[in-house]
Amino acid sequence: MKKWQSKEEFKARVREWAKKIDVDVRVISIRVMKNKWASFAVGSRLLIFNAELLKMEKQLGDYVIVHELLHFAVPNHGRLWKSLMRAHLGDYEMLEAKLNKKSLSR
Repeated sequence: MKKWQSKEEFKARVREWAKKIDVDVRVISIRVMKNKWASFAVGSRLLIFNAELLKMEKQLGDYVIVHELLHFAVPNHGRLWKSLMRAHLGDYEMLEAKLNKKSLSR
């Protein structure tokens, strides 16, 4: 279970996935978030990730990264979004379940 070494490594991974998925991200921010793992703003091309992700294994970070990047093109969690998640991450449901077991700091 490899974990992230730094914010820079995490941001580099976001840029890798953005290139692979063909999404133009302008700003990547990592900060404390109380209720979410991440959020995005399509218009400003801003992605914000919860700082707690840096303490987790890289696979879970990849799940959140891909999840958010796909929302730039697919705004919901319908069949297309699920198909794209599966295409990029395989058994993404397992990662989703693992992440759901983690609690957000309050």
